Amino acid sequence: MVERLANTEINARRISHVESCFGSSGKPLFHPSRVLVGEGVLTKLCRKKPKARQFFLFNDVLVYGNIVINKKRYNKQSVLSLRNVRVEEIPDNEETAAADGSDTLKNGWLIISPSKSFAVYAQTAMEKEEWLTHMTRCIDEEKKKSGPSISVTDQFAPTWVPDSEAVVCMRCKKTRFTTLQRKHHCRKCGLVVCNACSTKKCIIQHQSAKPLRVCDVCYQSLQNGSNTPEVTASNVPNNKLAFGDTSYSSDSESSNEA
Repeated sequence: MVERLANTEINARRISHVESCFGSSGKPLFHPSRVLVGEGVLTKLCRKKPKARQFFLFNDVLVYGNIVINKKRYNKQSVLSLRNVRVEEIPDNEETAAADGSDTLKNGWLIISPSKSFAVYAQTAMEKEEWLTHMTRCIDEEKKKSGPSISVTDQFAPTWVPDSEAVVCMRCKKTRFTTLQRKHHCRKCGLVVCNACSTKKCIIQHQSAKPLRVCDVCYQSLQNGSNTPEVTASNVPNNKLAFGDTSYSSDSESSNEA
């Protein structure tokens, strides 16, 4: 499919439309060999709470951003090279709905890269399967062309535990978070920790050229040259969410031109 659509007018128009939706704040996306494979709205597990984000899957990159006007305007564009990405399925939790009527997050998977890792959720199991199938195929094809560029698991960024999941520090298990006792995220393991348990900063390769705040456990591990926990689906908590429409449209299944 990718070879068939590359360098076609319809593909160029679709990519141009994505660029126009991000406006001047977005990066140029057109490349002669780049193909828009699919797009849709997914729920991204953010620091404060789950939020709807627009995702665009190309054969070599994954692009996503905030939704300003659905299908018309997006901002805060992020671009992840698929050669440095891996995906991991998050098993569904069968717990009943929360007391407030919200639904348990289901149909999720991790998107893991050196610069940023996070969990996303589709509305249905079928949409999840479509996303994972297309993403896995694109990742495999991209890595075949370029060869593996990341081989050490601790070079991947962690998934952050949402603020709402931590009442007390996840390291000392004692400090209770309040208005004065702020929450901090370790940039190495993603846990929510207190000020006393995250007194150090260090440079983390692939994330930033500036020193980043880390918990004392990860700081010591980095100083000793040992590994910290790998980014896995077990790091993602069981969260609740009431969410509306999500969709995945593959180029091979949709006749709409972006």
